Amino acid sequence: MSSQSMPRIAGLILGILMTTSFASADALKDEIAPTGKLRVAIAISPAGGAFWSTKTENGFAGVPVDLGKAMAAQLGVPVEYVTHNNSGQIVDAVGKGTWDVTFLPKDPEREARMSFGPIYEVADATYIVKAGSPVNDFATLDQPGIKVAAVNNTTTMRGAIAHLKNAKVAGYQTYDEISNLLKAGEIDAFALSRDQLNAMAKKIPGTRVLDETFKQTVTAVAVPPKHPQALAFVVKFMTEAINNGMLRAAYDNSGLKDRPVRTQAN
Repeated sequence: MSSQSMPRIAGLILGILMTTSFASADALKDEIAPTGKLRVAIAISPAGGAFWSTKTENGFAGVPVDLGKAMAAQLGVPVEYVTHNNSGQIVDAVGKGTWDVTFLPKDPEREARMSFGPIYEVADATYIVKAGSPVNDFATLDQPGIKVAAVNNTTTMRGAIAHLKNAKVAGYQTYDEISNLLKAGEIDAFALSRDQLNAMAKKIPGTRVLDETFKQTVTAVAVPPKHPQALAFVVKFMTEAINNGMLRAAYDNSGLKDRPVRTQAN
């Protein structure tokens, strides 16, 4: 091979590699952002946190909001937030093609309906009881006539139903609705993550968060089923976010500076 032909061959190989890379990137965008935007499904409540997002004057805030924005930037597309009242609504919309990626609690039922990436949050679930309640532990809570609320069609609601054998668990669509019922004393308890219930207890005088934990809720990134390129991308993105401090920064930016990042259940 002549020395004159070598630069031409090297240029040809480089061109092929670049074309292949661009084609691969285009295929990924076609799968993960078919509308030209990365549509991130989020659930809104005043609680905020690692799963819940909040509405602000300038848009939205929360860990999923920050992660979705960074993910869109890495893909080179705009981000669009698709709001829901709870995680159950996000799951129910998975077959409608209204969102491309989300961050939500997972359990076996949800794993059968979508594809999950790495866990980025582990939360302890318990109950908050209304002001003046004689309930002080799980044994006194799990009695006939006790009404426990949970956000409808969520992993926490399913966990509470499995945990309580005698008390009645009722599902509601929004965090706000349940909060108002608790304030009015129309429910006896509310099942949710301990961190969020501790914050709620500060706002509703007389309420108490029980010391025991009935389950651990794990939250992870997810994409619709049969999206292999999208799944590979979000797995890589979240693995890097956990290791390079991006997830920690999202926690801090969402008012969770005192909460450790937990990526593995006990």
